Amino acid sequence: MLFVVIGKPKAASTGKERIARRMSWQYPAGMQMVAEYWPMSTEVAVAAADHVASIMQAIVDWDDVFDLSVVPAMTAEQGLEMAKQMQTGTSA
Repeated sequence: MLFVVIGKPKAASTGKERIARRMSWQYPAGMQMVAEYWPMSTEVAVAAADHVASIMQAIVDWDDVFDLSVVPAMTAEQGLEMAKQMQTGTSA
């Protein structure tokens, strides 16, 4: 399953601190990075995980420097397929 993780930096942390930690940090076992973006005001990662435990580990690793929001997601292709099935009354 895909998850979008949005992190807003906490005022008590610095950009240098967060970058140094990210350079050595690895995604937890069972969680694969699909995409990671660093917009100027927030951090955004899209990750795949088979179990919520991997997501929880990542949150614990970073919740001291980011306010994190995690939401389940799907690709546009998956969403369109689901919409098609909903219109025809079939299920995935």
